[in-house]
Amino acid sequence: MAWPFIAQMNPSADTMALASVEYDLTKIEPGMQVTINWRGKPLFIRNRTQAQVDAAVKDDGASMPDPQPDAERHKEGKAQWLVLVGSCTHLGCVPTVGGGDYQGWFCPCHGSHYDTSGRIRKGPAPLNLVVPEYAFLSDTKVKIG
Repeated sequence: MAWPFIAQMNPSADTMALASVEYDLTKIEPGMQVTINWRGKPLFIRNRTQAQVDAAVKDDGASMPDPQPDAERHKEGKAQWLVLVGSCTHLGCVPTVGGGDYQGWFCPCHGSHYDTSGRIRKGPAPLNLVVPEYAFLSDTKVKIG
């Protein structure tokens, strides 16, 4: 008797569908990035080259406003795949890929520079680009959210 009442409080199917998104990674060549919409925000999925991964790992010990090793920003064994919420942590602008002093992302609104791991390196942004909850469903498919 109480179950129908309780069940009606669960989110609807269309709301649940927006909570997560799956993406086919075969569409992203090494060194490229796609931007998709997730929960009303841009989401960056980047297939980093080995040089980009190496640069990020090399800079793990550098002075940063929000220090975090590259290994904590991707799934183990999948260092080439970086999944980030594409909103600058300063005021929410969308950074451009491949720009700035660290070849990661550059936010043209106020000049924040992110490295190839999405870590803030220079500018007014206080935090790294956010890594959302995600999981690999296979070698070629990722589920975010």
